[in-house]
Parts: sequence; structure tokens; C-alpha cells
Amino acid sequence: MSAFMSAFASLVASIADLLEPFFRTASTAAAIILFTALVRLAVHPLSRAAARGQKARTRLQPQIAELRRKHGRNPERMQKAIMDLHAAEKVSPLSGCLPSLLQMPAFFLLYHLFSSSSIGGEPNELLSHDLLGAPLGGRWHDALAHGGMFGGQGWVYPGLFAIVAAVATFSYGRTKRQLAANPMTPVAGPDGQAVPGMGAMTKLMPLLSFFTLITVAVVPLAAALYVVTTTTWTAIERAWLYRDMPVGGGAMATAA
Repeated sequence: MSAFMSAFASLVASIADLLEPFFRTASTAAAIILFTALVRLAVHPLSRAAARGQKARTRLQPQIAELRRKHGRNPERMQKAIMDLHAAEKVSPLSGCLPSLLQMPAFFLLYHLFSSSSIGGEPNELLSHDLLGAPLGGRWHDALAHGGMFGGQGWVYPGLFAIVAAVATFSYGRTKRQLAANPMTPVAGPDGQAVPGMGAMTKLMPLLSFFTLITVAVVPLAAALYVVTTTTWTAIERAWLYRDMPVGGGAMATAA
């Protein structure tokens, strides 16, 4: 593990060296953002596949609702019919989870790299790097302890919080409109009845983006940069990939 972390530290340092003529003292922060973009580019094909799957599942909702009505008294037959429908349409219910799952190792690598005082038995020199005076290995509470909210280090975090809040507000509005325009059939258990709590989860989904604010506040600044970058990328990517799905008027149509 130490050899792997040493190699990863060398990769980040090498990218930072390449960017140093352009970003000067912020070159390591820029390297983290570039690394994040490369990770997102690598998983973009899976994001496209997830978008196709989501559109297919939305298109299949009327057929799934009919199968549940038809086989409501025979849960096993109903579940088999729904699985057969998904298989026939080449739709995987889990496809939407893959992009997020594959990004987690990159986040934990950065978290561990900038939380460790030594790498491979040597001092972690990356911890001496900063962004506008805020150490990349520091956290928000460290910045507050060195000058308060508006101290030299503290200014970095309000900027990150503002970006996350703006992205979360955009994602919240878009998700709410999509759920209104494309209401999903309630998830059913083996007995054919709706799974308890899924309705509350559906209502909670649009708010999940705001929980990113907590993550940014408690992880090292380097990991926070990863989170802010990937969250912003996700919002833009989803807006583009789902641009042909209805995102407005659903609530009015339902009310009518």
C-alpha cells in the first residue's frame, strides 16, 4: 500500500510540476482539479450508459405499472416479469450506481494522501502546498483557528461553499422538475407492496446535493477540491446527458 501511495504522490507532484508555470503556488491544487477531471473523463462512458438506462427505465414505467397491476397477487411472477422486461430492453437497474462507485477510490486516495504525515517512510512534502494560503492538508476548522472565517485561510472555504451551494441549488431544482415530469413507479417488495420509506427517500433525493457542504467542511482541502470539482462536473454532465428529458410542466400537468 505504501508503494502505491508513493506512486500516487509522485503522480500528483509530477502534474503539479507541469502546471507550475501557469498556476505558480496553486499548481498542486490545479493538479488535483485536473486529476479529478481525468477521472471523470474516464468514467464518462459509464455515465452515458447510466443516462441511457435511466431514460429506458422512465420509458418502461407504464409497462412496469401494468405488470404490477396484472400480477399484483403473485409477487414472484410479477418480479420475474419485471426482470424479463428489463432483460429484453437491456436495462440494468444498477447501471446508475457504477459511475459513483468507481470514483470513490480516487476520493479516498486523495483523502489518505493529504491526511498522512509520511508516505513510504518519507515526509509527505505535499502537505506543505497550499491554495491561497490554506494548506491542502488542512480542514475548515484549521482555517477558522488561524484567522477566523475571514482570515487569510478562511476565505478559501466560503468560496468553495458558495460553489457547492450554487451547484446544489441548480441540481435540486432540476431533480424536482424531473421527478414531477417523470414520476417513478413506487418500488415494490417481494410481496408486491410498496417498500416502506421509499416515498420519503424520493422526497429526500433532491436535497442530497446539499450534503456535499458537510463533506467539504470536514475533509482535507485537497479532498474538498475533488468533491467540489466532481460535483460541479456531475451537474453539468447530467444537464447535458438528460437534456432531452422533460424537466418542466410535470407538476402542472399532474394538477390538471
